[in-house]
Amino acid sequence: MGKRTIILASGLVAVAAVAGIIMGKFAKGKESEEKGFIGKSEIRVEDGKMTPEVLLAFGRLSDPQVSPDGKKLLYGVSYNSIEENRSCRNLYISNLDGSDAHLATRSGKSISNARWSADGKKVAYLMGGQIYIAKVRKDGTLGKGKKVSDIAAGIGEFKLSPDQSQVIFLSTVAGRVKTPGQIYPDLPKAEAYETETMMYRHWDHWVEEIPHSFVGTFDWDKGLGNFFDILGNEGAEDDGVSPYELPTEPFGGLEELCWSPDGTRIAYSCRKKDGKDYAFSTDTEIYLYNIKDGECVRIPMGGGYDTTPVWSPDGRMICWISMERNGYEADKQRLMLADVDGMKVGNIRELSTGFKYNVASPSWDEDSQHIWFNALTEGLQALYVTDLKGNITRKTGEGLWYDFTTPFFIDRADGREILYTTWQSMDFPTEIVAFNTATQTGTKVTDENGHILSQLKEHRTETRMVKTVDGKDMLTWVLYPPEFDQSKKWPAIEICLGGPQGTLSQGWSYRWNYRLMCSQGYVVVLPNRRGTTAFGQEWCEQISGDYCGLNIQDYLCAAKALKNEPYVGKMAACGASYGGYSVYYLCGVHGNVYDAFIAHAGIFNQEHMYMTTEEMWFPTWDNGGAPWDNNPTALRHYANSPHKLIGNWHTPLLVIHGGSDFRVPYDQGMAAYNCAQMMGVPSELIVFPNENHWILKPQNAIFWHRSYFGWLDRWLGKAE
Repeated sequence: MGKRTIILASGLVAVAAVAGIIMGKFAKGKESEEKGFIGKSEIRVEDGKMTPEVLLAFGRLSDPQVSPDGKKLLYGVSYNSIEENRSCRNLYISNLDGSDAHLATRSGKSISNARWSADGKKVAYLMGGQIYIAKVRKDGTLGKGKKVSDIAAGIGEFKLSPDQSQVIFLSTVAGRVKTPGQIYPDLPKAEAYETETMMYRHWDHWVEEIPHSFVGTFDWDKGLGNFFDILGNEGAEDDGVSPYELPTEPFGGLEELCWSPDGTRIAYSCRKKDGKDYAFSTDTEIYLYNIKDGECVRIPMGGGYDTTPVWSPDGRMICWISMERNGYEADKQRLMLADVDGMKVGNIRELSTGFKYNVASPSWDEDSQHIWFNALTEGLQALYVTDLKGNITRKTGEGLWYDFTTPFFIDRADGREILYTTWQSMDFPTEIVAFNTATQTGTKVTDENGHILSQLKEHRTETRMVKTVDGKDMLTWVLYPPEFDQSKKWPAIEICLGGPQGTLSQGWSYRWNYRLMCSQGYVVVLPNRRGTTAFGQEWCEQISGDYCGLNIQDYLCAAKALKNEPYVGKMAACGASYGGYSVYYLCGVHGNVYDAFIAHAGIFNQEHMYMTTEEMWFPTWDNGGAPWDNNPTALRHYANSPHKLIGNWHTPLLVIHGGSDFRVPYDQGMAAYNCAQMMGVPSELIVFPNENHWILKPQNAIFWHRSYFGWLDRWLGKAE
């Protein structure tokens, strides 16, 4: 490899598996070559206007992998079919610079988790919940895949050992929720769920199955061999099944497990708790597991989340991301480092002590002396590198309006430092880029969506610092419609962020897409209010215990600042999840600032929400406790629940909710809508019975967008 470096990435490998985890089980099926294949869209954009149909036409690129010789790229792209109401992901192979790109597969079933063989002559991948192996042809395509696994529960993701002789794969085991047929075999058609513990449902599914990780042998001719469950029956009761998740739901993937360089040990993150203890805790820990004898040791941290362990190339150290406080999912993400000698761990230290921001997706450089990571920094996701003493250097400039991911490959030939990574912005979706750290310029490796983007009219984005009620500066992104004319009055949309922690950065979304919104003729206002995570921990933490306070005032300050502009007319506030809470609360306190509201999956009655959601650590921390707790924070919080302000509602409200949303149960939306109706407030309710917290199916997404813009057009009108 010379001076080329393949990064030991932790965050890119899980992209395709997450959706399977969220659904509670993995796809099972047989290969169907060609039939059902969905290729690149050749959509023609009318009048340069972005529409919901155009948004769904974009290819979704993910999981780039560099060949062992550093000359080829392997990546996947997912395409939608609105007519068939589904998506399908296939593989591409190109030269490292993006030239000579070939569609490598034409499967009617989605292909994911593709990995090169050590000699670069074969590729292993997942399709239909099983592992396949295909030869790489001279023309850059893959031959017919050979199925080399037969796991009854299906495989959600796999990770090969460094020498490729072993594999970790993700599947499921029985959960603690039972159905009548499991209890009484003579009732196979009875439909019910039975449980005697908490966490019986999660995100969008009843917990009939839980993810476990398995280790087996792997051969590029024979495929998957003897395998066993890493957790075994650890923590099991009478049923003999470990109740622990590996990886942790709902979003964890195999980035939570890492091979040691010699393939003898596995580092993994796990929350070894069950029932009520699980529901109230974020205490995941890092464990070292010896494959040969099953010995398992815990790295002694305690506190909150410890995740994404990554072994150094020389095998002497492990780094990971850690949160200090248990029960707080938005605590500062620290970069930790420990020395490892066999199964002994020592000299645990933090490398990010003086770093203001959250560290994410750490990856080792080949020298075992530097660690790369990304961090949301003042509204942008930037790239950083640190040495083992915690000397952190920013590698992407402050003026670059892109969100970068941690590099998956580094080319240091000829004295250069070229980072192969992905970037995106509010203007375009994910693409692979070769970024020169010396010149601070990026060269496109892929241009997956250039044929669509070139047809769209340009718009303008700006930043402005809005003064808050307590005199602080709040970064607010403002997007102006194409052909914006300052002499006209334009309707405006203020976006209320979910979370409540998170950041309005330069990311691209397929659900709340700001370029799409401004293309419909709206000024789009994006305030990074209190609670957002890219501005230091003090700014982030202020929102906890104060949902009804300063962050609501932040929204009002941003709205009033923009409405003072002569070109802004009527304005709506729109948001999802905690953003939906913000909308419901603003309904009761805004006076006449807004002219319409849209709440998606919003929290309406906080007392009821506390008793019906699933991850109890979240409301317990952010609400200050339970509704029955007699402390000032909790008492204030529940006394100011949005449903207590119904008497002040008078502004048109659209309510949208998914029927399979267990994070914010859909009766929250029904209650808000019913109250609006009883108060005589113009209102509309849309429920998607088979969608979760997000609207994912293509035709449902089209309907969502048409309803969203239809409501705004009705109550805000167009530019005049």
